[in-house]
Amino acid sequence: MNFILQMAWRDTRASRRRLLLYSLSIVLGVAALIGISSLGDSLRAAVDSQAKGLLGADLSATARQDFSAKALARFRAAGGELATGVATTTMATFGNGSPRLVQLTAVEGGFPFYGEVETAPADAFALLADGHSAIVEETALAQAGAAVGGEIKLGGITFTVVGALKKYPGQSPFASMFAPRVQVSKAALEATNLLRKGSFSQHTVYLKLPPATDAKELEKKLRADLRGERLNFATAEERKEQIGDALQNVFSFTSLVGFLALFLGAVGVASAMHVFIRQRLATVAILRCLGTSARTSFSIYLVQGLGLGLVGSALGTGLGLSLQFVLPFLLQKFLPYHLEFAISWSAVLKGVSAGVGVSALFTLLPLLEVRRVSPLHVLRSGYEDDSRPDPLRWLIYVAIGCSVFGFATLQTGYWQAGLAFSAAMGVSFAVLAGAAHGLIWLARRLRTGWLPYTWRQGVANVHRPNNRTLLLMMSLGLGTFMLLTLLLVRAGLLEQLQGMGSGDRPNLMFFDVQADQIDQLVAIAKREGVPLTKTSPIITMRLSALKGRTAEEIAADKTSSLPNWALRREYRSTYRTALDDAEKLLEGSFVGQVPADGPARVPVSVEQGIAKDLQLKLGDELDFNVQGVTVKAVIGSIRQVEWRRMQTNFFFVFPQGPLDSAPATFAAAAKASSPEDTARLQRAVAKELANVSAIDLGFVLRLLDGIFTKIAWAISFLASFTVITGLVVLVSAVLMGRHQRVREAVLLRTLGAQRTQLRQIMLAEYAVLGLLAAATGGGLAVAANGLLARFLFKVSPVPPLPLLAGAVAAVTALTIITGWLANRGVSNHPPLAVLREET
Repeated sequence: MNFILQMAWRDTRASRRRLLLYSLSIVLGVAALIGISSLGDSLRAAVDSQAKGLLGADLSATARQDFSAKALARFRAAGGELATGVATTTMATFGNGSPRLVQLTAVEGGFPFYGEVETAPADAFALLADGHSAIVEETALAQAGAAVGGEIKLGGITFTVVGALKKYPGQSPFASMFAPRVQVSKAALEATNLLRKGSFSQHTVYLKLPPATDAKELEKKLRADLRGERLNFATAEERKEQIGDALQNVFSFTSLVGFLALFLGAVGVASAMHVFIRQRLATVAILRCLGTSARTSFSIYLVQGLGLGLVGSALGTGLGLSLQFVLPFLLQKFLPYHLEFAISWSAVLKGVSAGVGVSALFTLLPLLEVRRVSPLHVLRSGYEDDSRPDPLRWLIYVAIGCSVFGFATLQTGYWQAGLAFSAAMGVSFAVLAGAAHGLIWLARRLRTGWLPYTWRQGVANVHRPNNRTLLLMMSLGLGTFMLLTLLLVRAGLLEQLQGMGSGDRPNLMFFDVQADQIDQLVAIAKREGVPLTKTSPIITMRLSALKGRTAEEIAADKTSSLPNWALRREYRSTYRTALDDAEKLLEGSFVGQVPADGPARVPVSVEQGIAKDLQLKLGDELDFNVQGVTVKAVIGSIRQVEWRRMQTNFFFVFPQGPLDSAPATFAAAAKASSPEDTARLQRAVAKELANVSAIDLGFVLRLLDGIFTKIAWAISFLASFTVITGLVVLVSAVLMGRHQRVREAVLLRTLGAQRTQLRQIMLAEYAVLGLLAAATGGGLAVAANGLLARFLFKVSPVPPLPLLAGAVAAVTALTIITGWLANRGVSNHPPLAVLREET
């Protein structure tokens, strides 16, 4: 063993710098794996330690109406401390006149029981007791150009802003972007008259339980005791599990991105070792002549390959851990809890193991040649070694495939996802390899006599012996594929969102309009020059019976496969005479009008998704409880709804007639031609109808664009590891063939070629390689974007021609620049000195 280690070290003396460069191919892949996994472990640890702070209580129950005396008595009987809260979405007007959709909340009791509350000033909550004060989220104040001490108008009452809310348990950063939190006292909220009957409000009870009480068991008992109350429960443990599942999905995806960079780097290591081994065949033959066995020779270079993996993994570990100082800082704004840096040794072990293991597997492929080197190679340099197929090569291919499948399955937790990822990688590499072989075949057979000499020679270099066409296609094409896919997906989602307000589609929505206010809203909109395009009555109802069985009976049936949420939820339905342009009839026929004293069961249209959840089909009977009145219905049609449209969409649509006299609120839509018209109408409505909430599509699009941009930046940051790895592999491949290029340049110069021609030949070769690699990667990205758009995001893929053309041009230029920089000085070698080496 000592002999093997000593020989492995001595043999690298003349090539250590080059070998170090080759090991850099896997550095970024290992760094991405360790950085992402370590960050995931830190996030999970933060969730575990701050789980109760995420909810602010041990258990919470929410309802759409005030809690009954029975429910409150049952909550108090559970023991511990109790707090109540109420929230509603409404429009707020700041002192400068700018309206903004906010979540107006009020809490009574000691909530939050866990977690940190941070305001400026620190005693701001104590100032709410006077009934004329409000605390506003810090971001909302900044966006409105307001500050503490200013005014905010809510429901016709003007409040003084006494504090800026910086941190509050249970508050989602993304929810705050759309409707920031404004907190007042309970008495002040009731005085605004925003909690009138029919308003969209949410009532919550928070419980802090005694230490010996199991929150999950108590939740089960409360569900059983208060089944008729239609409450939604949440525990700190459930919130922790929900966030944990989301984190698992995110980090599984990002870890696979890092593994892809590692896999590409391992391909670069294998190619580098192939060239290195070819240059060492004479040394191997001498060792064989001196009595060294084929196994020992193989072991010497296997140690070198493992050394490359260890060095690259060690450097990747350092870089990956350094990412821990950067990623938490970038993500802190999107996290509802504090994140502390901590080294995860399990993540380090996983990253190093993956780095060494994958690089070792790929290193075995070129090392198989060492086993067949004959001692005759010393005597006859042209001696051809055994060229028969090696069955071990296929065994290594299987091992590589199994390692990819195993890693993907381990990260995602599902063998189906592991198989899909492995298949996608296999298809991508097969397409790129096929394109490379196709280019070699085409370059060899293409008639290039009509091209200038430099271009003919550049195309010929693509298929010359010991070419790097396959490796360059892999490294460049894969990076192009990943980044361009992200850009196309983001562009498709944004175009779909922007299309919601295009043409005659509404771009301003009004909610919570009371029945006695709808005519006034119509008049205001007409007066401001932005008439309403659509009004929809909204009637709240609950499902009381389905196919002859009560909803409570079905929910209590352990054998029922119907989801409880679909049975317990409150449905907001409407009535109208016809389907709108966002709906498509799938089955049955839509009935738009029936007399109030018509059939015993009203024909209703159901959306296909909820029909699938409730297992409904044409002719099925169901009963609705419409605020104490039973309405009997029958499924008359099933329709598809385009939920992405900026308009009111419903699960159930009734015909006009039976529900005309039911208590209802209204939603309205308008089409504003400019942001100025939008702002003017919003200000007028906020002034005259303070309870009416407005949603500006332009504002929503700007928020979503910002969110998508941040998410795309984070994913692109990880994908850039693959791109940079591809560039490292590209540089390594160029440097590996530098000696051969020097010989070719010297021969061409001996035959009369000028240095300018040599540079043009090189640029022509890299232009062809870069162009085809970018085009192939772009083609893969277009296919992947089409599949993701159709099956995952359910949107139409964006025509990618401008983006694709830009990416192809950029990658081609980058390839030419990199090749030129790495080959500088090739044509400066004296021909005589190089030719003498061949004698």
